[in-house]
Amino acid sequence: MGGEQSSQRKSEIRNSKFEFRISDFRFPIVTACLMFQGMAETNPAPPESPQPVEDSKIKRFLRHLETSNGVSSYTLRNYRQTLEEFHRWHQEDRRDVPEWHKLQRDDFRAYLRFLGRKQLSRAAIQLRFSALRTFYRFLIQQGAVEAMPIKQLSLPRMGRRLPRFLTPQQMVDLLAAPLKAAESESGNRESAAKRTERAVAAARRDVAILETIYSCGLRISELCGLQAQDVEWGERLVRVRGKGRKERFVPIGEHALKAIQDYWNLLPQPPSGLAPVFLSHPKKGGPVCPRTLQLRLKKYLALAGLDPQLTPHKLRHSYATHLLDAGADLRSVQELLGHAHLATTQVYTHLTTERLKRAYDHAHPRA
Repeated sequence: MGGEQSSQRKSEIRNSKFEFRISDFRFPIVTACLMFQGMAETNPAPPESPQPVEDSKIKRFLRHLETSNGVSSYTLRNYRQTLEEFHRWHQEDRRDVPEWHKLQRDDFRAYLRFLGRKQLSRAAIQLRFSALRTFYRFLIQQGAVEAMPIKQLSLPRMGRRLPRFLTPQQMVDLLAAPLKAAESESGNRESAAKRTERAVAAARRDVAILETIYSCGLRISELCGLQAQDVEWGERLVRVRGKGRKERFVPIGEHALKAIQDYWNLLPQPPSGLAPVFLSHPKKGGPVCPRTLQLRLKKYLALAGLDPQLTPHKLRHSYATHLLDAGADLRSVQELLGHAHLATTQVYTHLTTERLKRAYDHAHPRA
């Protein structure tokens, strides 16, 4: 029964697909597909010399998240850092470990002042208190506390920060950078044939990674988690495992599929089944790790004459912005990105609206 529903759903995706062009890239858009922007870009910074925290309630909460809610490793890490930071602050400021059922609003006001003195961004403060609220909801459900002491606590308001993105031409330049880097390296290493082969294979993998992120709008964790069986070549679809164990199918363009195939052709054995789509090493079975991807992206951005401080998530922003610029409807983009709430996707409409205003002001004779 489940297989029939999946086949029917994929059929609906295929039948509702249309294409448009940006430069020489084709993007399939879905007007009806399967289904908090990640915390990765504003993660709380880890303490300089963290001391181990022994707290049974924190451990039980983190174990609950890991086994029940299907949260990502990044979210789990952020929650752990936040709770351990608060625990250390309370132990130092109050000279005692926190008794969670006895804490009052004034305790959290004092913690808020502490964060303010550290000159943390508004986003970082909001994320910390979001983690604390989730922790307290868990304690209330477990009967460990009776009420939420963080209620009606005034936090600094989040300013509207528009996502940064690359233009279509900048994306073209970035996608060409890995092979340019490999050619440059091979020119300097004519006698090192094996090293040259490895450099070309790594470049082909990186081209495939960049093409896939841009073609599918994936989060970095989603890309690193892709398995060979998730790519449906004939259907031009990819099964994506998003936040909270939610799965969605997204279209993948011909350029990305060809880049993956070109990369696989250089491997001793093409991945299949549960094997990762993108390997950390041609002869090893582990997936490429996010840190490796981030470091290599910096290199390619610099080579393409772009800001090396841009993160892989900016490619996802570029994907969404280019779709909306080319006429995709907001609800479709929400589902393609795997956003739980439309409001998360709406931030991209501000980008396109601001550009339209600038074009109007520049071009209209009576603007």
